[in-house]
Amino acid sequence: MSTSFHIAKPTYDAATGRADFGYRLGDLGFVETLHFPTGGNHESGAFHRLLEVTAVVLGVSYFKLLAPTRIEVDFALSQREQALALDIYSNGLGEFYARNNLERFGKIEIVPASIDVPSVDAPELQDRALLPIGGGKDSLVSVQLLEAAGVEFAPFAVNPKGPILGSVERVGRAPFYVRRTLDPEMIRLSREPGYFNGHVPSTAINSMIAALCAVLFSFRYIALSNERSASEGNVVHDGREVNHQHSKSLSFERLIAEVLGDATGGALRYFSLLRPYSEARIAELFARKTRFDDVFSSCNRNFRLSGHDGPLWCGECPKCHFTFLLMASRMSYDRMIGIFGANFLDVPANEHSFRELTGLAGQKPWECVGEIEEAAACLYVLTEHPDWSDAAIVRALKDDLLAQYGSARLTAALEDLFTDSPDHHIPREIAERIAPHAL
Repeated sequence: MSTSFHIAKPTYDAATGRADFGYRLGDLGFVETLHFPTGGNHESGAFHRLLEVTAVVLGVSYFKLLAPTRIEVDFALSQREQALALDIYSNGLGEFYARNNLERFGKIEIVPASIDVPSVDAPELQDRALLPIGGGKDSLVSVQLLEAAGVEFAPFAVNPKGPILGSVERVGRAPFYVRRTLDPEMIRLSREPGYFNGHVPSTAINSMIAALCAVLFSFRYIALSNERSASEGNVVHDGREVNHQHSKSLSFERLIAEVLGDATGGALRYFSLLRPYSEARIAELFARKTRFDDVFSSCNRNFRLSGHDGPLWCGECPKCHFTFLLMASRMSYDRMIGIFGANFLDVPANEHSFRELTGLAGQKPWECVGEIEEAAACLYVLTEHPDWSDAAIVRALKDDLLAQYGSARLTAALEDLFTDSPDHHIPREIAERIAPHAL
């Protein structure tokens, strides 16, 4: 493939808070823009270093139109920054390659203008956290933990709508919002014959935008809300495990944390507050309070289509089904119906979806859902639960579940779900303050 992808040096206008990111793909040219709140420390070397790394990460949306193997960069990238770029353009686009039947693993070449990256002075950052809010249960559990521990924080989002706006309003703290505008020509071409389309690592993209915001407005920490199951993949393609949630995985977290630390002279810390926990454990933490019951949603379908005005749960997608499954044994029946509007486990049409989630059919869905064995263990609990044991899906899957896993394995899996993992990247000073409030 002769076409190459070219990443231009980005620009920033402090008067308007606008950053421009230019790209070329063969004869095609694109410009993406970010609009930040005005003000802040835009003159620091760390901010401009992060601006360049952000240009590389945002580029995946344009690169994937043709997915060439050569990526040329107009500015310097350190070895760690090149490693991050290679990871994003290979593993981060793994689902895109798999679903388009493309083979790119081991073939992507990153060519920076230089590897001589100047060192930067560490900016003075305040002892507080920028907390990305996604509108689902996970980031709202992070809110509750940070509040209980007395850690100062502010909500953050890119192009907020729907459950994000409702959740931030309920949090009651002044948020930091960034407006991201994709080049409309890219969007048009992605629907045309001869061009590819598909999943991009949105957490990587939003993390870089958050890093810029953190340096501009003086936050020492970026606290994500990714749980341990995000590291589990979906399928094997082109000789490598492909993970829909790669940019939420622990391996990616460590890689980007190193790059953000280098780019800020060690000032900025990036980590996931919920990494020690399973999805089931997070559901338990969420269930302790009813504060966000009527504003949160993990349903990507309604979030995408209805904005702020539609129902919070479609009841048909894997995200709705997985979230319902997790919470069913942690909440009363009436509270569940109050949140979701219906019993998703008593709809026979949902059976195949629950079979995929629990590993009884097909593959793990291309969604941000937990581990297969985790879903199986949670369903096993419901087979003995008086509120749920007679539901159509529970009755239909019970025998197959026991035949495939056995009660001993499911019981052990359930115990593991509520045993916190020590494998995380949380700074000690934060972990020690949070831990007592998660007991």
